[in-house]
Amino acid sequence: MIGAILLAAGSGRRFGGDKLLAPLPNGTPVAVAAAATLVTALPRVVAVVRPGAETLTEALRGCGAEVIVCPRADDGMGTSLAWGVAAARDWNGWVVGLGDMPWVATATVCAVTAAVAAGASLSTPRYQGRRGHPVCFGRSYRDSLLVLTGDRGGRSIVEAAGDRVCHVDCDDPGVLTDIDLKADIERFAFRAGTRLADARVK
Repeated sequence: MIGAILLAAGSGRRFGGDKLLAPLPNGTPVAVAAAATLVTALPRVVAVVRPGAETLTEALRGCGAEVIVCPRADDGMGTSLAWGVAAARDWNGWVVGLGDMPWVATATVCAVTAAVAAGASLSTPRYQGRRGHPVCFGRSYRDSLLVLTGDRGGRSIVEAAGDRVCHVDCDDPGVLTDIDLKADIERFAFRAGTRLADARVK
């Protein structure tokens, strides 16, 4: 089985508050929107949160995600990812989603998952030539994921994979668009439920 790990343990310092609970224009909290997409696409979603995130935990469980607490979340994204994979080490693959990227399309999640299910060891979405998120890691990367530390997440693994990465081209600017600042919520919000008003390429 391939499932998803949602990284939702960040502190949101640049945002000036808990950005994962900040409402999108439709009222849905940022991290809940990100989780709901994964829940729609995959059989299991494990969300990793920081200690004390009771409100976020309740909201994520309400949309169908399982939630675990990473006691060392302040160490960085890599530590949180390793914690999540350890809780789902029996899976055959892990789609790694970010809690502050609420505009990824369900079809994109399905596409990167299908690539690994079909034999790719690692797949990423690509929009207009730029690699984005979420990334799907096959089972061969389990041990590498389990020993991650610090704040780079799985980026070092993707970069080291080189030609082994399967790039899945998609028409989805949401794979490049995360929320760092409060202004980003309005700036990058989808218009009429279709495309981003002003997609930023990161």
